Amino acid sequence: MLQNIRDNSQGWIAKTIIGIIVVLLALTGFDAIFNAASNSRNAAEVNGEEISLDELNQAMNMQRRQLAQQLGGDFDPSLLDDKLVRESSLRALIDRALLLQGARDADFAFSETALDQLILQTPEFTVDGAFNAARFDQVIQQMGYTRLQFRELLKQEMLIGQLRAGISGSGFVTDEQIEAFARLEQQTRDFATITVPANASAVEVSDEEAREHYEQNTDRYRSPEQVVLEFVELNKASFFDQVEVSNKEVEELYQQRIANLAEQRRAAHILIEADSSSDTDAKAKIEEIAKRLYAGEDFAALAKEISEDPGSANEGGDLGFAGPGVYDPAFEEALYALEEGQVSAPVRSDFGWHLIKLLGVQSPEVPTLESMKPELVRELKAQQVEQRFVEASKQLEDTAFESSDLAQPAQELGLSVQTTEAFGREGGAGVAANRQVIQAAFSDEVLIDGANSGVIELDPDTVVALRVKEHLQPEVLPFDAVKDDIIAQLKRSKAAEQAGETGERLIATLRDGGEIDEQWQPVEAASRNHEGVEPAVLQRVFRMPKPGASDEPSYGSVRLSGGEFVVVRLNGVSEPKAELSEEDKQNYRRFLASRSGQQDFAAYRQMLHADAEIETF
Repeated sequence: MLQNIRDNSQGWIAKTIIGIIVVLLALTGFDAIFNAASNSRNAAEVNGEEISLDELNQAMNMQRRQLAQQLGGDFDPSLLDDKLVRESSLRALIDRALLLQGARDADFAFSETALDQLILQTPEFTVDGAFNAARFDQVIQQMGYTRLQFRELLKQEMLIGQLRAGISGSGFVTDEQIEAFARLEQQTRDFATITVPANASAVEVSDEEAREHYEQNTDRYRSPEQVVLEFVELNKASFFDQVEVSNKEVEELYQQRIANLAEQRRAAHILIEADSSSDTDAKAKIEEIAKRLYAGEDFAALAKEISEDPGSANEGGDLGFAGPGVYDPAFEEALYALEEGQVSAPVRSDFGWHLIKLLGVQSPEVPTLESMKPELVRELKAQQVEQRFVEASKQLEDTAFESSDLAQPAQELGLSVQTTEAFGREGGAGVAANRQVIQAAFSDEVLIDGANSGVIELDPDTVVALRVKEHLQPEVLPFDAVKDDIIAQLKRSKAAEQAGETGERLIATLRDGGEIDEQWQPVEAASRNHEGVEPAVLQRVFRMPKPGASDEPSYGSVRLSGGEFVVVRLNGVSEPKAELSEEDKQNYRRFLASRSGQQDFAAYRQMLHADAEIETF
């Protein structure tokens, strides 16, 4: 455990901010907070601050997409309960709103300069170790954001992060707590066990006992309720051969794509921060630095010495490559007026005064039409196919609702009616493994009323409509069909009961000071994660009270999942005597302080919820 403490206590703030920021944003993506909602309906209100249904729907979609990314091909979206997803997403939105309100009330802030540096240094936005604007746009567009939306969301994430760090970082522990925890964590125990086996093969169960059990538990031995379904399946892929694209359409899309390619410029800068009260002094300082540059001093060396931008100063002011729209407008205008190697005159931005040097220019590589044509054709076809698929899905929905069977929808759409094997409420093979299909099949509308279902999405490319062809009611299984299972079950139960009775007699004899013939299996100096011992036994050992004396062991027992009964004798408890090293103390201190801080932050969140006026709709 000590090694785990060491491993888990190193640089978590930096790793969270830089390494995981994009994943966090994907998990908590709330794009709708930036959109002026035309729909006035709300999902909740938190201290007077509205959470719209658009925000909630976006959060639910992001949660589904995140699960799909995490689970890959194994993910079945139908297994998600929409009600649970909605509740989870709404809780997250409410929690986020409360934390943002708490951060603002506590006057936390995150500067635009720091935000720029965080974006420029985020690994997900770099190519070959340098910031790449095209990569930046690609990532945030995949997440559904514009640049302004992403910046605002990132600022909110950092405010919440500051609040969390401020509260969690305030946790502390005393030396006495460290020593007490170390004694418990490093404690070892000497014990011995006797395992009383549950030998089912040595137990006899008569047919009369089995039949009596069967008659008393008839409801447990019924065949499952099952259905046989008819269904029609509509697949998006089937439409690709039905659409065509013209050369003109391909040419137009190609021109759109290459028009978006922008020149990348590698900038370096020296920043002197300024506000309204310090502007004159900052301007004078930057002009003095400019004189030193004109006198021949090295730009990178001066940036390391003087620049007040902590993110780039150590790199000689180097900001890496970026395209239009990344920097402050005044900064960008000056940068794009420079020749390579040239240094600008002092430039005033919202962050202060800059000297800017153009280190390099990357002209975009424009691919040929022929090289991009297969991709462009696929994209244009996909747009048409998507439209066809939506229209066909709507037609299937309407005709299935209007028809008494699936023959008419199948005929109109050129589909075939397929049939499943019989399956129960736990599902079956093929489409019957889909949770939404199972729910629809056993719904009152389909199962009892005999109606066709609505359109069910199996995956983004496939939908089905279904109806029940045959409903197989549960029936009591004959005794002969379940007799062997009942006898085996009763044997296991009796064997476990006999093992327990034997074990309890052994413990009673030992506590009375008697002797037993069974052979003990000793374990010396067992730690809390000792290998080779059943976890349930180890857990029981460390919950037992210390022996009163060396010749007065304490006794306990635990029943294992296989029915075995384990008698435990605790012989002694040893605690470390040696002094902790300073390194170990610091590791323990960080671990315990972090845990204490996390508990404080959890308590703070509970307080926010308790004091808040929250209304859900």
